[in-house]
Amino acid sequence: MTSTELRASTSLASIFALRMLGMFLILPVFAVHATTLKGGNNAAMVGLAMGIYGLTQSFGQIPFGVASDKFGRKRIIIIGLVLFALGSFIAAASTDIVWVIVGRAIQGAGAISAAVTALIADSTREEQRTKAMAMVGGSIGLTFALSLVAAPVLYQGIGMAGIFVLTGILSILAIFVVAFVVPPAPEVRAVKRVPFSEVLRNTELMRLNYGVFALHLTQMAMFVVVPSALVQYAGLPVAAHWQIYLPVVLASFVLMLPPVFVGEKRGKSKQVFVAAIGLMLLVQAGLWIVLAQPAFHWMYLVGLLLLFFVSFNILEASQPSLVSRIAPASARGAALGVYNTLQALGLFCGGAFGGWLAQHTGPSSVFILGAGVTLVWLIIASSMKNLPRRSAIPA
Repeated sequence: MTSTELRASTSLASIFALRMLGMFLILPVFAVHATTLKGGNNAAMVGLAMGIYGLTQSFGQIPFGVASDKFGRKRIIIIGLVLFALGSFIAAASTDIVWVIVGRAIQGAGAISAAVTALIADSTREEQRTKAMAMVGGSIGLTFALSLVAAPVLYQGIGMAGIFVLTGILSILAIFVVAFVVPPAPEVRAVKRVPFSEVLRNTELMRLNYGVFALHLTQMAMFVVVPSALVQYAGLPVAAHWQIYLPVVLASFVLMLPPVFVGEKRGKSKQVFVAAIGLMLLVQAGLWIVLAQPAFHWMYLVGLLLLFFVSFNILEASQPSLVSRIAPASARGAALGVYNTLQALGLFCGGAFGGWLAQHTGPSSVFILGAGVTLVWLIIASSMKNLPRRSAIPA
């Protein structure tokens, strides 16, 4: 990469990570904190508060992406960051679960993910674009890991209101990063346009779009239940959950690297990808079995969390890169807009359906939902094309 490409990729990946931080930071603690809010004893409302961010994101991804084509990437990204900050401050001031939901909805309304990834595509050469997109995928995994470790500590120190204020301040700082650190986007050469309908009909992209939906639905639904399970079965207060998350997350990053590197080096990326989905399915089944028991040793939960993070990190780092390689060059922004829309819908559905299931049928049933959508994903992904090694792809 040139210095400009590296600067654009790293700074924009950090903006993308900030957006996910606003969602991820509440996952480990909000289900427990919500009991202190008016209306917070309703698990369905708690799930809605966690997932509404994804719903409003899903409505905005394609329109924001189109607007960035017309009015400029940076301008649209800044508008989205302003909305994110506004929603953060509303949620921080809320003592009622309804107003937290309103704040979270406004946070998600500035749906800049497609605009950010389109700007990365604008700012990098074709042969370097996969690396840049992999940075985005990796930044999401790292942000998730950081959130699981930092959120309980932050919650103990500054409370949930403080966490929302912090994310709002970080969003404002990110505006300055976009304005003064991200290099200006180069002028995009005119190319033959690919109809949007062709993007929607692309079978390989459809597999990845369903995959990101399933992955984030499963992730969000899990964390409607997991924090309370750690309190109940491991006897750990929320502020001490980092003692489990930190070693588990660090170990998962070490364990996910060998299969990714070997798969890429030997042209076995599909096999690694499908195996990671299979592992995710086994984790969901294991969590359902464990939490259905009246009592179990908490180390079973820790072991399953480790396996979850290994599979999640592999899949989260792989999928944006795959989209960037498969999508037609002239329709990459549209493809990423659809991909990010399905990601956001997964976040919403996981929170909303996970909360409803936990409220009406019990916590263990949440993992039946996760297992079901993951099984469908495994079937869909098993027939995907195996992309060649990157070194074999002409520049």
